Amino acid sequence: MAERPAAGTLEAGQVRAMFDRIAGLYDAMNTLMTAGLHHRWRARAVELSGVRRGGSAIDVATGTGDLAIALARAVGRGGEVVACDFSERMLDRARRKAPALRFEWADALALPYASDRFDAATVGFGARNFADLRLGIEEMARVVAPGGRVVILEITQPTREPLAGFYRRWFDRVVPALGAVAGDSDAYSYLPSSVRRFPGPRELAEVMHSCGLRRIRWVLTAGGIIAIHVGEVT
Repeated sequence: MAERPAAGTLEAGQVRAMFDRIAGLYDAMNTLMTAGLHHRWRARAVELSGVRRGGSAIDVATGTGDLAIALARAVGRGGEVVACDFSERMLDRARRKAPALRFEWADALALPYASDRFDAATVGFGARNFADLRLGIEEMARVVAPGGRVVILEITQPTREPLAGFYRRWFDRVVPALGAVAGDSDAYSYLPSSVRRFPGPRELAEVMHSCGLRRIRWVLTAGGIIAIHVGEVT
C-alpha cells in the first residue's frame, strides 16, 4: 500500500510553486546555510553511488543541478547523466549553470525512463519533498539496473548535545530569519518542518528495504546533521 503524505506536508503543486519561487535564491542560500560544505556532501554521495568512467546515472529532483554536475565529472565524457526536476525555474538555473548536461522535466513519482536504464540514481535534499516517499524511492530503484545503487542525501536531526541544541536554534530560528531577509520566509520555515517530518536514518533505511533495496547502509557527516543512504538494486 502506498505511503500517504505526512500531516502538514505541502501538496506537490505547492512544493513546485515554492521551488519555482526560490530558484533565484537557492544556490546562495545553500552556500550560506552550509558554509559551502554542501558541495563536499554531494561529492561523497557521488562516491557512494559507485558510478565510474563511462557509466550512467540519473539525478532526481536535481534542483539547480549541483549533484548532476558532480556525477558528470565522475562518469566523464563517455558516460551519461540525466537530471530531472518538476520545477521549470530550477531547471532553467541548472541549464544556465551546465548547458552541456541533460536537464529534463519529470515527476519523481512517475519517472519517464525505462526500467534498468541507469547504473545509479541519486537525490540530494529532495526526498523529503516527495509527496509519497516510498513511491519515489521505488521509482528510483526501478530505473536502476540490478547491481546498481540508489543514493539519498538528506538533512537529518542530530541527537547528541551540544550539536542538537545548535541545530534546533539554527534551523528553527536562524534559517527562517535568513529566508525572510532573502525574501521568502515561508519557504525557509518549511525547511525545518520538512526535516522534522522526514524519517530518521534507521527509519529511512527500513523504507528503502521495503522498496526492494538491499545491502543498505548510511553515513552520517557534519556531526550528524547530514545522512547519506545507499542501497543496492537486486
